[in-house]
Amino acid sequence: MQDFNSAAATKESGSILVTGATGLVGSHLIANLVNQGKKVKALYRSQIPDIQHAAQIQWVKGDILDIQSLEDALAGVSQVYHCAAMVSFNPAHKHILYKTNVEGTANVVNACIDAGIEKLLFVSSVAALGRIREGAPITEQMHWTADTSNSEYGKTKYLAEMEVWRGAGEGLNIVIVNPTIILGCSDWNKGSAAIFKNVYNEFPWYTEGTTGFVDVADVVDAMVALMHSNISSERFIVSADNITYRQLFNLAATAFGKKQPHKKVSPLMAKLVWRVEAIKAMVTGSNPLLTKETSATAQAKVEFNNSKLLQYLPAFTYRSIPETVQRICNEFKQKYQLT
Repeated sequence: MQDFNSAAATKESGSILVTGATGLVGSHLIANLVNQGKKVKALYRSQIPDIQHAAQIQWVKGDILDIQSLEDALAGVSQVYHCAAMVSFNPAHKHILYKTNVEGTANVVNACIDAGIEKLLFVSSVAALGRIREGAPITEQMHWTADTSNSEYGKTKYLAEMEVWRGAGEGLNIVIVNPTIILGCSDWNKGSAAIFKNVYNEFPWYTEGTTGFVDVADVVDAMVALMHSNISSERFIVSADNITYRQLFNLAATAFGKKQPHKKVSPLMAKLVWRVEAIKAMVTGSNPLLTKETSATAQAKVEFNNSKLLQYLPAFTYRSIPETVQRICNEFKQKYQLT
């Protein structure tokens, strides 16, 4: 175990490459690095995105599924943050999930080995740990199994981790983070940010399921600290606290000045809804609002043990969830000019 306060920083002679730069984690990471005066490179597919600090980033046209573009992007790079991934629980997206999350990560690992990268930090997920485990806290010692993971997404993140560990076996310096549900201001039509949109629109339903939540700023701070440390070949759960979905919804409703959800979703009701949504998706080709996987996850009572990261980085502290939710709601109000 390394003490972060005494760990020597890795060399910073080259640039830093960030994949998935436009996502929730990637965009906040880039802002953090640019504010520190770091030289940052990022991949883009067709058009340079209009995000904060875009003008201060060296954009390289490419894709993690394009090996040649990856090799070009790694020229002059010493550190890589691999944040790019597809998050979907729609059965129709199974093929692209495997292509992006598994094959794409294998490409990144291989390119890093060939380029002699000093360190690769991979953003995985607690889904790779097999997060449907009630009765015992989930730790980094746990791994995906068919019995404890309810999603193809979780399986792809587990297989992606196996590619990263393969890289470690071939001499690549790596570290992995496994965040719980990440809270942050971004496009609230996508991912976890949609929670805030639903609360603002006074969606009446809630579940009593429990899971871990964490501020995107904490995820980024942990990533940067781990990158700059001598910690290697370790994985870390990144989670501020375990609370119910209802508690989170209520915090957001209060921050927005909206009515709190007041109708409980029973397990039977959830099963009926995801089946109806599956049929609707088949007929219309749209994404289902609820799937079998997300239904089970929302009902599960799961706790994550975050002690390992705090042992390795004793100077690190988490932001409180109430403070995080209040700040994010204020950011959404400004972003979407909400009243």
